[in-house]
This record gives sequence, structure tokens and C-alpha cells, in this order.
Amino acid sequence: MKLLVIENIKIGLHSIRSHMLRTVLTVFIIAFGIMSLVGIITAISSLEYYFTKSFAQMGANSFTIKNYESQMGGHRRSGSYRQTSFEEASRFKEDYQFPALTTISIYGSFTATVKYQNKKTNPNIALLGTDENYMITSGNELDKGRNFTPSEIQYGSAVAIVGSDVIDKLFTKKANPVNQWITIGNTRYLIIGVMKPKGSSFGFSGDRSCILPLNNIRQIFPSSNPNYSITVQVKDPEMMNGAVEEATGLFRTIRKIAPGMPNNFEIEKSDNFARMLIENTKYISMAATIIGLITLFGAAIGLMNIMLVSVSERTREIGIRKSLGATKKVIRNQFLIEAVVIGQLGGILGIVLGILIGNIVSLLIGSSFVIPWEWIISGLALCFLVGLFSGLYPAIKAANLDPIESLRYE
Repeated sequence: MKLLVIENIKIGLHSIRSHMLRTVLTVFIIAFGIMSLVGIITAISSLEYYFTKSFAQMGANSFTIKNYESQMGGHRRSGSYRQTSFEEASRFKEDYQFPALTTISIYGSFTATVKYQNKKTNPNIALLGTDENYMITSGNELDKGRNFTPSEIQYGSAVAIVGSDVIDKLFTKKANPVNQWITIGNTRYLIIGVMKPKGSSFGFSGDRSCILPLNNIRQIFPSSNPNYSITVQVKDPEMMNGAVEEATGLFRTIRKIAPGMPNNFEIEKSDNFARMLIENTKYISMAATIIGLITLFGAAIGLMNIMLVSVSERTREIGIRKSLGATKKVIRNQFLIEAVVIGQLGGILGIVLGILIGNIVSLLIGSSFVIPWEWIISGLALCFLVGLFSGLYPAIKAANLDPIESLRYE
């Protein structure tokens, strides 16, 4: 039985070589369908990895209390969501008893210029005022120097933790920026730390920023309508829901929201936006699946046509094989195997092209190399079914040919 299957495969390959042009065209039609499936799924997997990685930089296992809701089209500010004051943020940090780290932060400027001696940056540096917990809750790491001390936060000392892009602009590679004085606006700051580079996410770079003590920002960059963010980081992801519930209850109390009334603030988890983006990629996956299936259906019709032509051209051969003892089952299996081989050739080519195209997208966005094993297996299975479906009718037709009529064909 094994030898018979191998012999049928050899005969099928010989027939494929005998009609190379039409076989190649059919293989490419099948390959295009599989390529659209595997390629788009690979690209989507790369995007999902990139989104998750990018938003993980906001800090693992954390959530932020804000006064706006995140939407796919940007930020939608609700009229009932008033700004979070310093008093509200401070009271929350003091009264929040859940085992977690709490950080208060506020942006002083997004267009600051930082100077060192005769060098200065472009006016695109973000100034963030925060406390000693920010480096942990934000997922940032220090490359050199140290973090803020509680006394520096309390007294608003003129010290700064600087992003790597700012350092690269102002200092040479061999220079040590720690304990050097820089000028921001009209104030001189002592660099006490340098952050490790993190790269940019959706056009914003955390490396192009300076972190200052919270009370320093409040003094040097006062705002008539300040809006503070409160970030909480839990130790264990399983504690997240409990932490959010307690934070919601406490902040409702601080804002004196009556029972039954909706919240006038938003709690946003660090990976919320990434999840929203990933959720919307399912529609692209559905479109890719529909395109691929339509293409495969067209390929199946083309393959069936090729197999019917092959049966007609090899009618005399079928008669000879039957006269030598070949049964209907053997003839049927021969043509089925031939159709399946063509389908698998198209599937393998489509998978290779799909992975290549998908990972070109991955390379362009700076994501990692992705191999969608589930869709590779599914693609091969689909190609097997296409070959089986396309070859079944021609194979049955070949098996039912009368040997006498076949021998005197042509």
C-alpha cells in the first residue's frame, strides 16, 4: 500500500511537470490566497506585539485616574469631568491604603528648551513634575545617577532626571552628565539621574523629557487651571481589580459624588489603549480571511478544470492501466493525490510569501520576527481540502471510465 501511494505521487509529479504552465498558474492562485491570509495575520501579530510592548512602557500592572476618556480617534473630553486638583491628588495618595505605589504627576510644558554651556535643545522637551515613585510606576529605569529623595520632592529642589535624547544633544558620549548644571527657562537644575532610552511610541518619545520634583513644577511653571494625574501600580496583576475598585470608591468620596451618580473621572489601565487597538485588528483579520477564502475558491475551480482536462488527455493511459489490473480505487487515488500535491505546493509557496511580507511590516515598525504557527497549519489544511475538493470529481470520473472505450480513445 505504501509503495502504491509513493508510485501515485511520482505519477502525479510527472503529470505536473508535463503541464508546467497551467500547473504553475494554479499553484500561484492558491499561493495568493494563502499569502493574503498568512501575510496579514503575521503583520497583525507583529502590530499586536508592538502595541503591547509600547504601552507596557507606561508601567506594568498600573492604572491612572484622569479626567478624560481614551477613544480610538483621540481623547474625548467630557464636560462633566473637571480637572484634578493638587489637593484632591494629595488626599488620594495619603488616604489610599491598598498595598500599591501611588504617584502624582503634572506636565509643566511640552515646548521647553534645555541649555548646557553653549549648547541647547530644540523647543520640544517635555517637563514633567512628579514624586519619588514615578520612576517605578512609569516603567522607566535609570542609566546613571539616582532617583529623587522625599526631601527634594517636599522642598521642590532644583534637581532633574533627564531623558537620553536630551543628554545626547547636550553632552558628548564620553562626558558624565550627572552632577552637571543645565538651564531650563530661567532656572538652573542639577542633573542627578539619566534615564535609559526607551524609544518612541506613536510619535511621542519619553527620551525627550526632563523629570522635575512635583513642587518645583508647581512653583516654576504655575498654571491657572492645573490638572494632575494619579497613577497607581499594584504588585500583582491579580490585585488589579481590587485596587481599581478601592481607588474608585476613595476618589468618589474625595470628589463628594452622591451614591447612584456616575463618576466624573476616568480610570485607565496602562494597556487599555493597546487592547482597544488590538481589538480592532479583528476586522482586518476577518477581511483577510474572506479575501483568502474567495481566492481559494477560485483556485479550487481552476484546479478542478485542470484535473478534468488532465483526465481527458490521459484517457488512453487510464485504459492501459486498467487493462493491466489497476482498480477504480487506484485510478481515483492517483488523480486525488495529484490534485492534493498541486494544492500543497501552492500552500507552501503562499506560506513562505506570507511570512516574508508580514515580517517586512514587522521590520518597518520595529517589532519582532513572527511566525503564526496556527495559521500555517490552518493554511496547509485548507490547501489539502482545496486539492481534495477539486480533485474528487475528476478522480471519480477517471475511475469510472470504461477501459475498452478508453483504449480506443483517439
